[in-house]
Amino acid sequence: QAQLVESGGGLVQPGGSLRLSCAASGSIFSIGVMGWYRQAPGKQRELVATITNGGITNYANSVKGRFTISRDNAKNTVSLQMNSLKPEDTAVYYCFGLIRKNPALRETDYWGQGTQVTVSS
Repeated sequence: QAQLVESGGGLVQPGGSLRLSCAASGSIFSIGVMGWYRQAPGKQRELVATITNGGITNYANSVKGRFTISRDNAKNTVSLQMNSLKPEDTAVYYCFGLIRKNPALRETDYWGQGTQVTVSS
């Protein structure tokens, strides 16, 4: 099995920064798109950012210019640098990856357990 483990959440004041990291491990042949979703209390899960294995990125309008997604294909990791954080960024952040466990199988989405980000003074 493959698994994704996140780290880096916490409490930060408005205007501050946090960096989230996510490492994939286990039975992995290749990883396609990786990215981050978030879910605030009482709201649906929403896409934050994605990155292909070629480095093409996509961001939600609400985070453009403030968040930067990056990945290290050799280490199977994806990171999210979050700057100029706002209270509305408060949510549980989940990383995901489209993982192919061997060449004969199609990609399947795997998810991390989630990490809490709280932006508050």
